[in-house]
Order: sequence, then C-alpha cells, then structure tokens
Amino acid sequence: MKKQQLWLIIAALLLLNVFTFTFFLSKSKETSGNASENEVIANVGKNTISRQQWLDELVARYGKDVLKDMIDQQVIKNMAEKYKIQVSDQEVEREYRLLETTNYSPGNNKNRDEKKWKEQIHNTLLLEEILTKDVVLSDKDMQAYYQKNKAQFNIPTAYHLSQIIVPTKEEAVKAIKELEQGSNFSALAMERSTDQFSANEGGDIGYITENDERYPAEYIQSAKKLKSGDVSSPIKVDQGYAIVKLEGKITGKDYSYSEVKEQVRRQMALEQIKTPVSAGTFWKEANVDWVYGKKGTN
Repeated sequence: MKKQQLWLIIAALLLLNVFTFTFFLSKSKETSGNASENEVIANVGKNTISRQQWLDELVARYGKDVLKDMIDQQVIKNMAEKYKIQVSDQEVEREYRLLETTNYSPGNNKNRDEKKWKEQIHNTLLLEEILTKDVVLSDKDMQAYYQKNKAQFNIPTAYHLSQIIVPTKEEAVKAIKELEQGSNFSALAMERSTDQFSANEGGDIGYITENDERYPAEYIQSAKKLKSGDVSSPIKVDQGYAIVKLEGKITGKDYSYSEVKEQVRRQMALEQIKTPVSAGTFWKEANVDWVYGKKGTN
C-alpha cells in the first residue's frame, strides 16, 4: 500500500470521528433548546445521567482529538493561503476514485458523505504540497519514476459486488428464483448466506478488480457480463455456491505522465523528506494556541 493511500485512509477515519462527535453535539443542541444542564437524559434504576454529564464525557473521550483535527485543517488552509498553494479538482477526484476502488470497506462506507471525504482528500493533498514545496526534482527523474511505477498512478476497472453463499447448487438456484420474483438481495444475504462477514453487510463485499486474490476469478468474469442490479448464475466456490450481484462499476483509466505529474512530484518528494506527514509541523508557524498545550505545540 502506498504511503499516500494509507494517509488518506487515516485522514478519512479521523474525519469520520470528527463528524460523529459533531453529530452528537448538534443533536444535543437540537433536543435541548433551553433545557437545563442538569436535565436528566437517562434513568438507570434510582440513578440518573444528566445532559451535562453526557457532554462532559464526550469531551473527555473525544474532545482533544476532535479539536486537534479541527486545528490541523485550519492550519493547512492558512499555510496554503500563505504559500499560494492549490490543488485541482481533477487531482481530488482521481484520489477519491482510487481510494474507493482499492480501500472500500462495506461497514465503513454505508454513511459515506462523498463531499466531506473529498474535502478531507483536498486538505491532505494540500498538506503534502505544503510539506514538499521546497523539494526540487528534475523532470527527467520524475519521468523515470513514473515509468517505473506507472501502475500506481492508474485507476483499475473495479466492480462493486454483493454475494450470497449457500452450501448447494440447488439452494443457489432457489435463491436466484426468489430474487427474480422480487426478493431483496440484501435481506436474502443476511438470512441465507453462510459467509458471516458479508452476510452482516447484506452481502456487500466492496469493489473487486482484476487479479484480486481475495475472491475467485469467476466473480470478475461474471461481473463483466452483468448490468448494474443483475445477479449471476451459481458460481462454485470453496464454501459451496455463490451468487453475485453487480452493484456498480468504476471504469478504470490509465493516466499519462502529464496528467499525474504533480502527483509524481509529491510522491517522490515525500519519499525524500524526513518530516512527518502532519499539519503539526506548522503549528508554531501558524501561531496555534490551544487549551491542551503550550502555544505552537500539539
């Protein structure tokens, strides 16, 4: 996994925590109105839990991390403005599609907000540009790096699939008939599929690409013949027989050097510098002062 891809995943998870915490606080404000801080929001036998106790616990558990992430995002914006650094929408879109096809996780993507994810990707790319702004690389070296690592800069064609696995072919045929008669694939997967992990997600196994060793090659072969929403014929697998449904498809693209030149430069520069990929590097320069530490420190 590329360092850049890993950073995007971490950033996305941090963003999810931020919006989860913000959600709780916003819901609290919506429901509280002019309610007292001592308003009881839960009863446990003779004991009670007040709204203020709840909020205090949220702040104690998540407050520092959420505040740090909010500061980091503002620091990135301030530094980008200071050094007149920008990232194109095309770069953000490419990184988002690459993240979607290579790091999709059904459980973590049910409530994915594409706009917010792209905002986080945009900020991450800005941070990488800021960190590498003083690194000088020759066009010759960058072209050589691109040729050597070309596959890293391309988006593979990916098929978003769901599956139902049953012990026998007869059961698979029966399930297909039920689906043809209007049964819900997700509900049937949760009810019948013997693969517990995907069954818990309504059969969703995310995006599959060519030569994906996690699943039989027949999955891709079947997906290529399906239209979105269609299901396959029974496929023999180790656990019995599988039925796959095509949820969607992302058409891959091979990018030329000129299209990904900036990405190549960033990646090469990040491999050369010893500075951590963190907005904390610029806290002092951004004159950050916060409740959890000394001025300029995180």
